[in-house]
Amino acid sequence: MQKTRTWMSFVMIHVVFMGAWGALIELPEKNGFPATLGYVVWALTMIPATIVALVINKWKLDFDKKSVFLGCMAGFLGAIGQLVLFFTLRIAPAYIVFPILSLTPVVTILLAVLFLKERTGLTGWLGIGIAVLAILLLSYIPTGSSTTSGYLWILLTIIPLVAWGAQGFVMRFANSTMKAESIFFYMAVSSVALIPIALWMTDFSKPINYGLNGPYLAAGIQILNAFGALCLVYAFRYGKAIIIAPMTTALSPVLTVILSLIIYQVIPHPLIVGGILLAILSALLMGNAETKMEKKNNLKAVNPAIITEIES
Repeated sequence: MQKTRTWMSFVMIHVVFMGAWGALIELPEKNGFPATLGYVVWALTMIPATIVALVINKWKLDFDKKSVFLGCMAGFLGAIGQLVLFFTLRIAPAYIVFPILSLTPVVTILLAVLFLKERTGLTGWLGIGIAVLAILLLSYIPTGSSTTSGYLWILLTIIPLVAWGAQGFVMRFANSTMKAESIFFYMAVSSVALIPIALWMTDFSKPINYGLNGPYLAAGIQILNAFGALCLVYAFRYGKAIIIAPMTTALSPVLTVILSLIIYQVIPHPLIVGGILLAILSALLMGNAETKMEKKNNLKAVNPAIITEIES
């Protein structure tokens, strides 16, 4: 029971931090602080979170080649997705971008099925089908909408969707051979390593807000992401990934949407609302399917004859 309370606590903190981060992330750029510099601030906020993790683990790290490769791969996938996300939010509001990003388990599950030969049941495939439908609804642009134009934002959103889904796939390997603190350390290193690219992409010829509502506000918002990610790492340490992944993926965008609607006072089109609900439903269905599959595998490990009898 204590173990359950522990991972649930980390999950709830992660959901609150990431949900609030998703709703507030647009503010610095609206105040004149470029998205590329927003990435720089985000990468730097990973440092204090990493220090906390290293202190907890008494400054011990996994240095073998496999750990370094897997940790950096997970980090680069996450960082690339993060960098593209900043540009995406320049042309599309958070309340339609983040529900699509909540479908990252679709990518993770498909990769696991293709390369790890993992299986999912009818419920899992139903969730994947609903996820595709959700994307179609979420891509709907109301006639005369002034917040979005064209479909470039959809293509940009797909990049972090695939990158973060692949990141989850890579972390399935890493979690079995590495400590959580080491994974987070290499994720932070990879994020900082991409700072020069973000600086190169920044147009310094244009006015940049270096005031309190620029980089300082961005730091306050991005620190939510950094420590939210750290809480997620610890949630995976104490709980089951098949439960935590869909739970956090479904709940964080819900909070983002609610806060975004309150802050920006924008009511999305009914079709978009339907897409949001379907996105949440698909994540829950996939999580439920993987939970059933895990129970089935555990039962078969104890007594294969039981599964044989059930399947017959």
